[in-house]
Amino acid sequence: MSKKKKNWIGKIFTITGLLLFAAALALSVYNLWDDYRAEQSKEKLLEEYRDKNQNISDEGEQAEESDGQIPDYQLNPEMEMPEVMLEELDGAACIGVLEIPEIDLKLPVLSKWSYPLLKKAPCRYSGSAYLDNLVIAAHNYRTHFGKLKELENGDEVLFTDAAGNRFEYKVAAVEALTPQSVEDMTSGEWALSLFTCTLDGKNRVTVRCDFNVLP
Repeated sequence: MSKKKKNWIGKIFTITGLLLFAAALALSVYNLWDDYRAEQSKEKLLEEYRDKNQNISDEGEQAEESDGQIPDYQLNPEMEMPEVMLEELDGAACIGVLEIPEIDLKLPVLSKWSYPLLKKAPCRYSGSAYLDNLVIAAHNYRTHFGKLKELENGDEVLFTDAAGNRFEYKVAAVEALTPQSVEDMTSGEWALSLFTCTLDGKNRVTVRCDFNVLP
C-alpha cells in the first residue's frame, strides 16, 4: 500500500473519530439540558398546582380533615380522581403530588399520559389511588424517575391527591419488565406501581408498592 493511500485512510479514521466524539459530546450536552428543562418544568407545575388547589396549604402539606369525616373516595371508590387544571399543561390536569423521601423526590402527577406530557412530569398510566391499582409512568430524568432503581424494600412512598387525601405506601419489590409486559404492569395486584425506561430503553424499571400498614 502506498504512503499516500495510508495517509488518506488515516485521515478518514481521524475525521470519523472526531465526528463520533462531537456527536457523543452533543448528546451529553442535550441530555443535561433536557434534564434541567424537566426539573424546571416540574417546579413550575408544582407551584401552579399549589396556587390553584384549595385543599393544599401554603406549605404544600395536606389540608386537615374534619374529625370523623369519611373521605368521599371511601364511600365511592369508583369515583373519578379530582383534577386541577394547569395552564402550563395546555388543557391537561394534575391529580396530585408524589413524594419519595428516600431519593428526595416531590413530583406532580398528571391525569393522563402522552409522550409530550411525560417530558413535563410523571403521568398516570392507568388505574386510581381509590381502587388500589394506580400506575404512574415517568421519564428517567434525574429529577423524575431516574433514581427509582436505588429504592429498596420498605422505603416510603407518599401520594396526596387533589382533594387532600394522603396515601402512604412502602416499596415491596423492584423489578425489570420488558416493554411488552403491559398486562404485568397493569394487573392490579399492587396498590401502586411506578415505572420508567432503563437508559438503553430495553426494559422498564418498575417499583411495586403496598400500603404502609403501621404496627
